[in-house]
Amino acid sequence: MRSNMAPTPPLALCDHDAAGMVELKPVLLSVYKKVYEALLGDPFFAPDRFWQRLEAYAKWPGFALVAGWVDDSMVGYTLGYTLPERSAWWRGFRGNVVPELLKEDGSRTFAVTQLMVLPDWRRRGYAHRLHDALLADRAEERATLLVKPDNIPARTAYLSWGWRKFGELQPFDDAPVYESLIYSFR
Repeated sequence: MRSNMAPTPPLALCDHDAAGMVELKPVLLSVYKKVYEALLGDPFFAPDRFWQRLEAYAKWPGFALVAGWVDDSMVGYTLGYTLPERSAWWRGFRGNVVPELLKEDGSRTFAVTQLMVLPDWRRRGYAHRLHDALLADRAEERATLLVKPDNIPARTAYLSWGWRKFGELQPFDDAPVYESLIYSFR
């Protein structure tokens, strides 16, 4: 029986720091615009606002970016940083958890702020490889991320990779309400 699926080319993973992120700005924004094309009319998802958030994340300790390449084309990337002590990350949190779980000490939680793969390159395991590369060998005890509840493919993938729902969170006044997920490293 013949499969009509195209073969999956190998994905090359490249780690970058904040300076590397700035060097990759044009291609990072290009991927972002294609992935978020349907939402770009919303000011929260505007590319300039997105880049401002990335620049803010890149200033924090533990910042990491992993880009995935097929030949000379970036097909996706993921990034995050370690939540600082007294982080504002949990502002806007909605959920029934012990308040102590929302306190950061500067080394407890790694925040995954983006994970995206271009539409033509999805369903090949690339997102999972990017995810695992970003979280490999982290010193923190847990990670967190936000996912839109109606993004069923992403939500389903995260839950299958060991994440669990922690609550809901609206990170900015003009942002959507996301599901807050937690992943334990231990």
